[in-house]
Amino acid sequence: MKIAGSTALVTGASRGIGRHFAEQLVARGAKVYATARDPQRVDVAGVERLSLDILDAESVAAAAEAASDVSLLVNNAGVSQYQDLVTGDMDKIRLEMETNYYGTLRAIRAFAPVLAANGGGAILNVLSRMAWLSYPGSTSYSAAKAAAWSLTNGVRLELTGRTQVTGVLMSATDTEMMSGWDIPKNDPADVVRQALDGLEAGAVEVLADEDTAQTKAALSTAPGIVYGPVLPGPTT
Repeated sequence: MKIAGSTALVTGASRGIGRHFAEQLVARGAKVYATARDPQRVDVAGVERLSLDILDAESVAAAAEAASDVSLLVNNAGVSQYQDLVTGDMDKIRLEMETNYYGTLRAIRAFAPVLAANGGGAILNVLSRMAWLSYPGSTSYSAAKAAAWSLTNGVRLELTGRTQVTGVLMSATDTEMMSGWDIPKNDPADVVRQALDGLEAGAVEVLADEDTAQTKAALSTAPGIVYGPVLPGPTT
């Protein structure tokens, strides 16, 4: 996937990582549709603003019709409600799954024919280290992101030979979603740079930081070791 001369559409481009994607894609020579539920909130220079709500099938279909020249779909829009699965608010849990999984799938299903008509192009899904690691207080987000990671792998299989599918995974990143956490965070501009470099290199997955790389490497480790004293019982 060559970004210069491509036409990209970024979901959730009014803030956070999505805004950085829009900025860097423009800087790399792409035509960019920067989308949001309220496109007037998009303040990136050099983009074409477009209304898109990934929770609304009609909105997604309208965006796919309006942006019929897209060759790169960046699925960035997402939400975290900080809920636990057993005791959390079911409406908020459902919103996380509807946004992070079904919303992403809805966009892919709408734009896959557009990408095919424009030579195949690529899909870049913004994922999370929490697809592989749960945290108390946000276990429902982990479940939704795990579903989105599996979706990315499944879509890649279905589109092999036609459309490149890349996932970028990261640990805590300095965006509004993480503003309440006083912990070390990635620079979102650096995450986006790595993601776009990986996309152009044909990477299947981009792991944006060492914590994410270590978590991926530990997937075969026994849960009792990964979660330590949080999980009772044997550690093997």
